[in-house]
Amino acid sequence: MNKITNKINKARNKINKITKETTLAEVMQKESAKSILAKHRVPCLTCPMAQFEIQDLKIGDVCKMYGIDLKKLLEDLNSPVK
Repeated sequence: MNKITNKINKARNKINKITKETTLAEVMQKESAKSILAKHRVPCLTCPMAQFEIQDLKIGDVCKMYGIDLKKLLEDLNSPVK
């Protein structure tokens, strides 16, 4: 039973994995996202204009605009909650 459960969990993680193409709105659905984004100093959390663009802003584009390390941010966003 554990092997089946592990396979299901891995499949779910793959489906829910955040990539550079994931929109900020989708990222924000993750419970720990706000604190992780704040840790990486993503300014969109406090930007009034981002509220209008959040559906279209891709996390990869945000990182490029603000010089944020995309690889580290994605690692943190996709790591299990501790």
